[in-house]
Amino acid sequence: MKQLSLKISAVALLVFAASCGTPGNGGQLVGEPNVMNYKAPVPLGMVYIPSGVLKMGASDEDVRGKKDAMIRTTQVTGFYMDATEISNQEYRQFTNWVRDSMAHVQLGDFIDMEDGSQRVDMKKRVNWNDPDLQDMLANFYIPAQSTGWGKKVFDNAKLIYAYETYNYRADVEAPDQDATNFKTKHAVKIYPDTTVWVRQLKYSYNEPIALQYNWFPAFNNYPVVGVNWHQAQAFNNWRTMLWKSEREKNKMYFEGEFMLPNEFQWEWAARGGRTEAPYPWGGPYIVNKKGCYLANFKPQRGNYAADGGLYTVPVDRYWPNDYGLYNMAGNVAEWTSSSYFGTAYQFVADVNPTVAYEMQENDPQWMRRKVTRGGSWRDVAFYLQNGTRDYEYADTAKAYIGFRSVYQQIQPALTNRRE
Repeated sequence: MKQLSLKISAVALLVFAASCGTPGNGGQLVGEPNVMNYKAPVPLGMVYIPSGVLKMGASDEDVRGKKDAMIRTTQVTGFYMDATEISNQEYRQFTNWVRDSMAHVQLGDFIDMEDGSQRVDMKKRVNWNDPDLQDMLANFYIPAQSTGWGKKVFDNAKLIYAYETYNYRADVEAPDQDATNFKTKHAVKIYPDTTVWVRQLKYSYNEPIALQYNWFPAFNNYPVVGVNWHQAQAFNNWRTMLWKSEREKNKMYFEGEFMLPNEFQWEWAARGGRTEAPYPWGGPYIVNKKGCYLANFKPQRGNYAADGGLYTVPVDRYWPNDYGLYNMAGNVAEWTSSSYFGTAYQFVADVNPTVAYEMQENDPQWMRRKVTRGGSWRDVAFYLQNGTRDYEYADTAKAYIGFRSVYQQIQPALTNRRE
């Protein structure tokens, strides 16, 4: 009798469990319903670069004889990319945020959280023109007697952005180790090096542009320069943090991060869907039918102004390529996340290729080379080509190197194929 009652209870439990299933599924496999309606966000100022087949490599004669861009076919998953290079105004949002956050920490402006921790109160306004506040933050200023202008100025060298990164790949390849072994702490001085206009251009009067380029409103929409690779990385970490915190505050899903494109993503985006074209606009010419130059570079025998720009130009000048990306050739060369190795094209994967070497403190200098792409206002047309590779050392800032970001989402790898 006891055994029979147990069987009846089990059957009743089974019936009850079945009644709690998805209504109306008729016993069919229909999938568990989502707990939220989701639509992938489009970050402001970015355009979508579809998945597709990249025929990468040199599109013209290898005039340098480096043989570092051999022709090869790979596949690239879609991503979002900034339509323009990061501008002075956009980068200034980053430096001002760091400046205010450091002030709040020193002033003790914190918010008590529910879990007992504290968070910096960034909603409070820091009035840097307030003399009393300047006295409280005197350690952020250079005394008047130590400047060349006879008045105290803010010491931009004090702007340091601290963050931590986690090397997921290294953790996957060594699963028996503690995950904390794959975390790296960074502390980066993030203000652009404004002296590059003077130091790198010898016997040239560039003091006015050096003193004004990074802050004067007339240069707001010009590409930020004087930033090294580490500063570009720090900017993207901050941008991700800003995006993530806002979405989580509004109970919205977060699934990606901002980063520098690797060189293969960059080349795929630059081509704009034009297979094997030498330039973002196609080619083979660097002028249109009216004889107007299509990018900001060094045309002819050094007539810098012939293309409409003596130095840099606003980030949205000249026609965009077919993906809607501006200045993928010329204006400023752009940092990528890829380490530069001359033989990289020979060993990268066929799908989503990359060479992302994690730099170590004691690495020789040649291991610190990072790929730059696109050429700049001071380069000849060869460096404007989609397939041309160049490099610079990660800790070096130049008056002709900037960057733009990509936003990589986890989503189906849809191609740009048209049925």
